Amino acid sequence: MSSASSPASSLRRDLAQIVLSSRPISWINTAFPFAAAYLLSTRELDITLVIGTLYFLIPYNLAMYGINDVFDYASDLANPRKGGIEGALLAPRIHRATLWAAAVTNVPFLVYLVIVGNPASWFWLAVSVFAVIAYSAPVLRFKERPFLDSITSSTHFVSPAIVGLALAGSPVTAGAALTLGAFFLWGMAAHAFGAVQDIGPDREGGISSIATVIGARTTVRLSLSLWVVAGAAMLLTPWPGPLAAALALPYILNAAPWWNVTDDTSASTNRAWRRFIALNYFAGFLATMILILAWVS
Repeated sequence: MSSASSPASSLRRDLAQIVLSSRPISWINTAFPFAAAYLLSTRELDITLVIGTLYFLIPYNLAMYGINDVFDYASDLANPRKGGIEGALLAPRIHRATLWAAAVTNVPFLVYLVIVGNPASWFWLAVSVFAVIAYSAPVLRFKERPFLDSITSSTHFVSPAIVGLALAGSPVTAGAALTLGAFFLWGMAAHAFGAVQDIGPDREGGISSIATVIGARTTVRLSLSLWVVAGAAMLLTPWPGPLAAALALPYILNAAPWWNVTDDTSASTNRAWRRFIALNYFAGFLATMILILAWVS
């Protein structure tokens, strides 16, 4: 009985690790932008909304973070943050299975989105998938190219919204461009700030990032500046967009205490990063309220 159940138990553990590598706590961060953009543009519930949201909820994140965990395994071993909600520490024996799982779960959704799409949505879907792969995959490794790392990371979260707009055939308005621009700056700020806590492990592992190049203090100040500009940009959008300007404030207040952080104390920003994860849910709730207001306006 014991020997018969052992393989099944091992399989369950491996599957749990693969799911953990997709960062379930962050699934909503990519699914929500797509769903909100598509729904507000079409104002109807349809199968494309459901399939697109499911894609950006799970398979997309499995590809983005699973690929990262496979090819970052060596450096993750030295990173105390890994092994929980901030990133799985995948055993080498399931690296190949993780990559296969990412491919198998992504392809059917992508095929559907291409079939129902148009040239604009095909382009942005290709940009989105390329950014996911290029961030961590060997040779490209955009995550090790300072500044391009933050740009690529932000693309991971903004591109689903653009795909949603393109699929819906939504026109490109000044308000939409400003909103997407603000979201993009927010994403860059988030990535850069998150990179500060890993300055020590990254330098030990020979990994370059925006934070290892310009230092902890400058990176934190850059992140704060980007959040300020993102919030200010929302003030220029049509109503009720200006209400979203307030969403930048919790992030600014959360990171501000580290204005004078040093490289030696950079790991301490992990406290703010853990709050950042919770802030995303709070900001997401408020963003939903604003979107409902926009729906009924």
